[in-house]
Amino acid sequence: MKSIEISAKTVEEAIDLALNELNLTKDEVNIEVLEQPSKGFFGIIGTKKAVVKVDEIYNPTKKAKDFLMQIFAPMNLNPKIEIVEDKSSVTFNITGDDLGILIGRRGDTLDSLQFLLNLVMNKDNESRTKYIIDIEGYRKKREETLLNLALRLGDKAKRTGRKVILEPMNPQERRIIHMTLQNDTEIGTYSEGEEPYRKVVIIPKIKRN
Repeated sequence: MKSIEISAKTVEEAIDLALNELNLTKDEVNIEVLEQPSKGFFGIIGTKKAVVKVDEIYNPTKKAKDFLMQIFAPMNLNPKIEIVEDKSSVTFNITGDDLGILIGRRGDTLDSLQFLLNLVMNKDNESRTKYIIDIEGYRKKREETLLNLALRLGDKAKRTGRKVILEPMNPQERRIIHMTLQNDTEIGTYSEGEEPYRKVVIIPKIKRN
């Protein structure tokens, strides 16, 4: 957390200098006036400057955004970050140029970045907040891809009467497959294997006459 004490001829000037030094706005700080200015004897002798103490207010969302920008800076990336907050989660929707490197193969890099952010932000915190990162709408597109994949492979399992084993997926992606097929009475799903190679299996149900 940033904090500074600074003096100037007036309280307002001292505050402005402090905000400029900290690169913060008034909404992001607590301001304490330690000394009021005084002109002294005949306006010359004993003149005192104003002294203020300015403390940054802890803002976890801002801290999370700053953390991401610190990662992006060495990569020469300067994306736009839109933040959506609710009671239990904070979503960072990131857009810009040349962001494919942050997504990786099937979103592996994106998932790792999100995991790292949650690890840093929730360390030593009793109340945990879920931080979600999406880049160029990737997660929505991936969800649609998985939904269509589930339906297609579900039909294959019913048509061939054989189980279908999907590629390894993370827990969230496996959940999409399970949820998509859970109401189909002709097939069932389960997961097998160990992380990070755990995968979904689709099996046809035996029809009873």
